[in-house]
Amino acid sequence: MCRHLAHVGPTPVTLASLLTEPPHSLLVQSYAPADMRGGGTVNADGFGAGWLRHVSTSRCSSTSKCSRAAELHLYRRDDPMWTDASFLDLARAVETTALVAAVRSATVGMPVSTAACAPFRGEAGGSTWLFSHNGVVRGWPHSMADLAATLPALELLTLEAATDSALLWALLRARIAAGKDPADAGDGVVTDALAAAPGSRLNLLLGDGEQVVATAVDHALSYRAWPDGAVTVASEPLDDDPAWTPVPDGSLLVARPGEGHDPPSVTVAAL
Repeated sequence: MCRHLAHVGPTPVTLASLLTEPPHSLLVQSYAPADMRGGGTVNADGFGAGWLRHVSTSRCSSTSKCSRAAELHLYRRDDPMWTDASFLDLARAVETTALVAAVRSATVGMPVSTAACAPFRGEAGGSTWLFSHNGVVRGWPHSMADLAATLPALELLTLEAATDSALLWALLRARIAAGKDPADAGDGVVTDALAAAPGSRLNLLLGDGEQVVATAVDHALSYRAWPDGAVTVASEPLDDDPAWTPVPDGSLLVARPGEGHDPPSVTVAAL
């Protein structure tokens, strides 16, 4: 059923500080998850991390400010996270203000490949997005045939993988590209997918470096606000600190970082 995490904040942090170092980090959740709800026992079918990096686009001087642009980088493998020593080393060196990461437990019958590992990356609505899905679409693929038919043929022919997650991402991306607010787009995709495939587990996670949008549908989700104005959203808390807040089932979460040590903006509403 996978485990995933998103983070956005004003202050750079290492990937390791969220993905590998906490007592119940995403690394630990890959081999010892606490709340899979019958959806497997480990998350060993791959992993991925996507993060934002700010780069200078002009030379800095004492009399002028640096011009900076943001780039989204992606690292995905179809091996368990704990086997990738290079990533564990990289995670200690790379700093970011925003990331989306996941460890995968593939649904029976779906491919185990790098292309099937979240996060997925794509352009829509003037932003570059990272997307992850924790859950399963019931009755796949037949249950989603009508929804899939609403997409252009080229979108279906170029899906990264023949999985429910890849289709959900295509549906979500198409709605954002058509002008929908990302939160409204996520709400709509979940509503339509549940109508087509009742009983599905649809924890979606979306980030563009400026905000995190998440849904909690029949699976666990929590968030934590940090003193510097950052916020982390995760399938399972990374430690036993009471600052973690569970997200009620059937909810939509939208989080944006605070500025100047202001608290982050986190709204949780019913889907």
